[in-house]
Amino acid sequence: MKFILGTKQNMTEYFTEEGVVVPVTIITAGPVKVTSVKGSEKDGYSAVQVGFGEQKEHRINKPVKGQMKGDLFRVLKEFRLKTGDKFEGAVGDMIDVGAFSAGDKLQVSAISKGKGFQGVVKRHGFHGGPRSHGQKHSEREPGSISGGLRTHVPKGMRMAGRMGSDRITYKNLKVVYVDKENNTMLIKGAVPGKRGTLVEIISRSN
Repeated sequence: MKFILGTKQNMTEYFTEEGVVVPVTIITAGPVKVTSVKGSEKDGYSAVQVGFGEQKEHRINKPVKGQMKGDLFRVLKEFRLKTGDKFEGAVGDMIDVGAFSAGDKLQVSAISKGKGFQGVVKRHGFHGGPRSHGQKHSEREPGSISGGLRTHVPKGMRMAGRMGSDRITYKNLKVVYVDKENNTMLIKGAVPGKRGTLVEIISRSN
């Protein structure tokens, strides 16, 4: 099992040796430092905790600072180890983008862009009211919610509300290129979030 933390930069195009254009997302990944290794016997579950980025000391509370063991990381994250996953490392080890190589299949998680309060057309893809039949004020309205004798809104009814800022996980993404000198990697396709969003990258491929 390989894992790393990074930040999303931007999207661009990558030309392969065969001349094929591939849409990619640039990720500045690592290096991360192993701060703790959890075991099922002592902690009840298996996981590896890593620290990433830099942070000012006054912005870190004492309990979190104790886990960092003298370092000042921007974020601490745990990667759960499933049955069959192996981690050959110890506390204090550094993990950089060199652990990955082109062709690795990835599972990428991040927080999507926040879009605020949105209506049903943008949030759920509703068509709105028909432009015929003389209507002129309900082009983007949700329409009837099938009230009848009902006295409440059914659970799960698609309506207007907050959109975005959700944790999104994409599976089976692929590494296209790894730049060890600049700690960057190119991932085929789109990755959730805006520029600077924290990205969790996991590879369980052999």
